[in-house]
Amino acid sequence: MNFLLPLLLLFLFSSNALASIPTPPPPQLEARAWLLIDTDSGQALAENNADARVEPASLTKLMTAYLAFAAIKEGRLKPDQTLPVSEKAWKMEGSRMFIDPRKPARVDELLRGMIVQSGNDACVVLAEAIAGSEEGFASMMNATAKRLGMTNTHYTNSTGLPDPQLYTTARDLSRLVNALIRDFPEHYKLYSMREYTYNGITQPNRNRLLFIDPSVDGVKTGHTNSAGYCLIASARRDQRRLLSVVVGARSDAARAMESQKLLNYGFQFFETVRLYQAGQPVSTLRLYKGKASEVKVGFSEDFFVTVPRGAGKNIQAQVITQQPLMAPVRRGQPLGTLRLSLDGRVIGDYPLRALAGVDVAGILGRGWDNILLLFK
Repeated sequence: MNFLLPLLLLFLFSSNALASIPTPPPPQLEARAWLLIDTDSGQALAENNADARVEPASLTKLMTAYLAFAAIKEGRLKPDQTLPVSEKAWKMEGSRMFIDPRKPARVDELLRGMIVQSGNDACVVLAEAIAGSEEGFASMMNATAKRLGMTNTHYTNSTGLPDPQLYTTARDLSRLVNALIRDFPEHYKLYSMREYTYNGITQPNRNRLLFIDPSVDGVKTGHTNSAGYCLIASARRDQRRLLSVVVGARSDAARAMESQKLLNYGFQFFETVRLYQAGQPVSTLRLYKGKASEVKVGFSEDFFVTVPRGAGKNIQAQVITQQPLMAPVRRGQPLGTLRLSLDGRVIGDYPLRALAGVDVAGILGRGWDNILLLFK
């Protein structure tokens, strides 16, 4: 049967506790879709049409960059390696870094040309070097999207030039950027560059927020006539990182302004609390027929939750488990659920996993527990 095991009341509410700041509704933006998430907790703080299919335009280059960073990490590319410029790459339409077909380009130059200058020519050179062709590279992009949980995304090219079969969602884009920041922090800093000069041509980063908000350190713009103006922006203030995705704004200035609205809303009206450290026991559960009679459960990574500012004191936690629990138990096995509530409203259920494995007991231990179970 199910047992509801009370856990401690985290930051227990008391009569003299500060009241939480009233949280207004999220801003309504002039865009086709948008999403604001806290990257520590993964919670969405504001969204509209976040799961609707949209055209990614140059936001596609985030996946191209992800695969390029992976190739460097795995030793398949080196930053100082020079790559040949194909005729296809040289003749690419749209935004370019203006590579010279007579002059091989270095990988680190191509990365900056792709990230800062949004060079379609740089994307094709990298794609051909990694996969042999842009078509083969698109297959790699789709496989990586699937691995990252981008279930509503499909790629057909490395640049984001319009194609009926090129699509994604605001939520999938947030998953990609989270993975990029998490997996390649040493390369993510390239997204904060305000300008880059190549072949004697200086081009500014099109992300206006880099110039007006010192907390913004990335991430990427996109635009086509059909996609509208798009911007993914990431900002870090007071050890918190928020990520905004705005797709289909009406102008370059509008995508920056609407993104700023989202970021300011999230930082002003919400706080993120670390409830448990990685490996910290949340609860100790009774275990039968094992070499140990108890097993500790918790999270493999630091566990955060985002709530309205000032409401952290009111979070309540309960552990829900299926009893009785029987050995064997493997490390990481889900054994229960942490249910969090705020002011009587459930805000989330989170799986609790075994922090260590427990093998089956010997015949005497199992026999004794069989007797105990008769009285349960």
